[in-house]
Amino acid sequence: MVEMQGRTLGDSGIGVGALGFGCWAIGGEWQRPDGNPLGWGAVDDDESVDAIRRALELGITFFDTADVYGTGHSEKILGRALRGHRDEVVLATKWGNLFDEATRTADGQDATPGHARRALTASLRRLGTEYVDLYQLHISDAPLDAAAELRDACEEFVREGLIRAYAWSTDDPERAALFAPGEHCAAVQHTCNVLQDAPEMLELCAEHGLASVVRSPLAMGLLARDPGAGADAGTGWTRGSGDIRTVPPVWLHWFGEGGLPVPEQAARVAAVRDLLTSGGRTLAQGALAWLWARSPHAVPIPGIRSVAQAEENAGALRYGPLGEGEMKEIAALLAATAG
Repeated sequence: MVEMQGRTLGDSGIGVGALGFGCWAIGGEWQRPDGNPLGWGAVDDDESVDAIRRALELGITFFDTADVYGTGHSEKILGRALRGHRDEVVLATKWGNLFDEATRTADGQDATPGHARRALTASLRRLGTEYVDLYQLHISDAPLDAAAELRDACEEFVREGLIRAYAWSTDDPERAALFAPGEHCAAVQHTCNVLQDAPEMLELCAEHGLASVVRSPLAMGLLARDPGAGADAGTGWTRGSGDIRTVPPVWLHWFGEGGLPVPEQAARVAAVRDLLTSGGRTLAQGALAWLWARSPHAVPIPGIRSVAQAEENAGALRYGPLGEGEMKEIAALLAATAG
């Protein structure tokens, strides 16, 4: 076993561990205007608080949320859980989406600097803090000209002491490259996992010395819980009515209607399961180990909503990254499955 080394968010001097805590799920149920879910189902707020505090005990100090998660609820729970621990943690949140807290409905986006300031003020209040460590644009396809203005606005927020650094949450390398040269740009948040590699984005992070904050490191659960053997792998998966995976949006590649894994994706998991779980790792721990082997800049932020999940994910740190041989075998198996 190899103990994982920490990370720094770009050249900001902000130190984090190699593993973060994703706070989307603890936001609870919220929805699109058409009533389709955007959350991960109902949550127990006390359990969420316990999970956050257990993660902190286990050395996880980087917590990533967004104002829109649970239409403000995730930020409130995170602030509640970390009260009295602000100096021990690194807080990241995001802005750009519009929502109604009363109806728990998200509707529309706003890419103006004025909204960025209003959103930041509201996030600071919900989180119970005077500053955010990493502030991230949450409109993945924002126009480049608007994003340039938002980058400048973030620099102003740094000067005012409201944030320490900023980033863009996007899967488009061209857009990430627009933020990258910013003096206080410290990271890119993007999707990457065993089933969906992101070589261009990882290369960009390496070139600019940015942290790669990896969302969906466990493919929204497909790499966290064994769905069963073979391509027909829906057995044992149940979804509540408030779970986004029951009515997946077009960008959610791993699940189909009803929350069942897409057979082709489940088959790919089955092909590499033995390698990912080698050495005593769980499936989730192997998926995290794959990411650490892919890039020394990677800081995966798996969604956590229970003490058990916090303990399992933190346990991956004891194993460290997969070896070069294991990575090559996994790549060959995935290529064969795709063929």
